[in-house]
Amino acid sequence: MLNLKNQNWENTPTPFYYYDLELLNQTVTLAHQEAARYGYHVHYALKANSNAPILKTMQQYGFGADCVSGNEIKQALANGFGADQIVFAGVGKSDAEIKIALDADIFCFNCESVQELEIINELAAQQNTTAWIALRINPNVNANTHKYITTGLEENKFGINTWELPEVLTLLNQLTHLEFIGIHFHIGSQITDLQVFEQLCVRVNEIQQWFREQGFNLKHLNVGGGLGVDYYTPENNAIPDFAAYFAIFNRLLEVQPGQVVHFELGRALVAQCGALISRVLYIKKGQKKNFAILDAGMTELIRPMLYQAHHKIENLSSNLPEQTYDVVGPICESSDCFAQNVVLPETHRHDVIAIRTAGAYGEVMASNYNLREKATAIYSSN
Repeated sequence: MLNLKNQNWENTPTPFYYYDLELLNQTVTLAHQEAARYGYHVHYALKANSNAPILKTMQQYGFGADCVSGNEIKQALANGFGADQIVFAGVGKSDAEIKIALDADIFCFNCESVQELEIINELAAQQNTTAWIALRINPNVNANTHKYITTGLEENKFGINTWELPEVLTLLNQLTHLEFIGIHFHIGSQITDLQVFEQLCVRVNEIQQWFREQGFNLKHLNVGGGLGVDYYTPENNAIPDFAAYFAIFNRLLEVQPGQVVHFELGRALVAQCGALISRVLYIKKGQKKNFAILDAGMTELIRPMLYQAHHKIENLSSNLPEQTYDVVGPICESSDCFAQNVVLPETHRHDVIAIRTAGAYGEVMASNYNLREKATAIYSSN
């Protein structure tokens, strides 16, 4: 559990990101144990949080790296991940990024379109090398999550549709600088209904059977990630139920002899270990609304504004009777609001506020809009 109440931050400038490395270690340890139970390989999704201390932890546990940009590949390599542990996903890989991956000789490209296959083959030919590729296939499974983080429906931009597969296999026979080693799926993020992963297994089995009928016995099967976390009561569910998650795939996924199963987890590993710490600048009291105006805003945590995401908000300074506030930031946008009608102890200027479950998609999505300075990161292992 993330311990925020007993910290002494009186002289620490805010806002800042606070990371509890002990909780991170506990989370990653459990994920590693449950994946190892079935021989599964986990790649950490750098897009959730790419800070060096976070990556060091993942690398120490033997996790691979799931990257979606050339700079993420460089960051993974710089923090100890072997090139043979790196997968490169993303619907819009640039030529320069593909060359970075080819130069590094990464394990696999997760390819998302016919034209991408052609471009990777062309660039690999220029370097007189062969790129290992997996086909990211759109299984048309509804992740039952926010529409902006759903990726497995035919209406989404991600992946190759099943009706394109005959054309893709014909093309692969012509692309001599590609080696087709597996298939890849990722249906979305922040999935809390585990039955969705049961549906994914059914579709993966059907699609893999189709490939076998075409004469392809694939060595690698990548089912992506997407396991969600508890944003409402993080103190009760600090670590996701990795046992139940991996058990679904063990029970339902039809793994072929010698086949390696890969996962790409991000949020589930790092979200709960982080919080955004802020101070109250002003209290505005009105006839209809009370506003608690913080020194952190959408430049430090954009999820509530972008996804209408809920984050638990706590006043770490006050034990006074409760009042209701709209908790907002200082940015010159009306959308710069963390939450409305939040019940907090009576709140005053300089009170310390914690916005929980910010370890994933917090710092990595920060901006300097309004020429704001980047918030610092503080790490604790106690």
